[in-house]
Amino acid sequence: MLRNNNIECLNDILKIILYFDGFQYPKTLDEIISFSRFSEKEINDALNELVKQKLLFLNDGFYSLSDKLCIVKRRKKGNDFAKKILIKAAKVSKFISQFPFVEGVFLSGSLSKGYFGEDDDIDFFIITSPNRLWLARTLLIAYKKIFLLNSKKYFCVNYFMSTNALEVAERNRFTATEFVTLIPMNGNGVYCDLKKKNTWVLDYYPHFITQNKISEPINKKVIKRILEYIFKGSLGNWLDGYFMKLTKNQQQKKFTKLGKSDYDIAFKGKKNISKHHPDNHQKRVINLLNDNIIAFNKKHQFSIPLEN
Repeated sequence: MLRNNNIECLNDILKIILYFDGFQYPKTLDEIISFSRFSEKEINDALNELVKQKLLFLNDGFYSLSDKLCIVKRRKKGNDFAKKILIKAAKVSKFISQFPFVEGVFLSGSLSKGYFGEDDDIDFFIITSPNRLWLARTLLIAYKKIFLLNSKKYFCVNYFMSTNALEVAERNRFTATEFVTLIPMNGNGVYCDLKKKNTWVLDYYPHFITQNKISEPINKKVIKRILEYIFKGSLGNWLDGYFMKLTKNQQQKKFTKLGKSDYDIAFKGKKNISKHHPDNHQKRVINLLNDNIIAFNKKHQFSIPLEN
């Protein structure tokens, strides 16, 4: 019988562990503290009790649901690989920032969590000028298809927002986790604007407010300035609208098997937002978390609440 009286703290910690267990990614004490809503003392007391009752296991500084050392070794290997990949990611980010109308470049996905596996991609979250998102996106996709032979290994650009539409629509643990782990690489103050528009993430991760991440400024080179000047008027307006319609039509034809609700989550096609996640990663992660919660509750007679 657990003797820790703070059931909410226990549930909070277990939900963090269960979430990342879906990625086979054990967590350190500092990581659990940063993701939790509770104090360091409360977390330490709860973790000690959970380990004592063998509901969690502590191996080499990592907490997980399993006592298998291979999970810890896998994480360490991925962490080491990520440090090397970050060097390349920084160069690619700087390159992306010089495309016309790109105002901010962020790392997302597994690399933003400090992990990179052999089958992972470098995922970029990109912020553009208002009403030029689809023009910037098309130029980046064209570069990938022509010069990278459509390889997304080091150039996965699937999520775009404009500076006048920075509020994330879906509000759940997945989007909150992706948001707080974003790594700003290049931008002139856009990260601060992004945080101000998404204070809702504090409902999940209140310690996020103390995080200060600095990005490298975007110093516009001549070619970027010229292209932005050429496309700043009516020609740019027409091209942006044309590329939006063209892309949306292609997506709808290609992914007809997705139901409307799933399609609306996996794809966003508005004037100042574009998301292209055909595997509907968000839904898969939330479903996997809930499956893990249900299994854990049944096995250990807990009542951890499910995620929406």
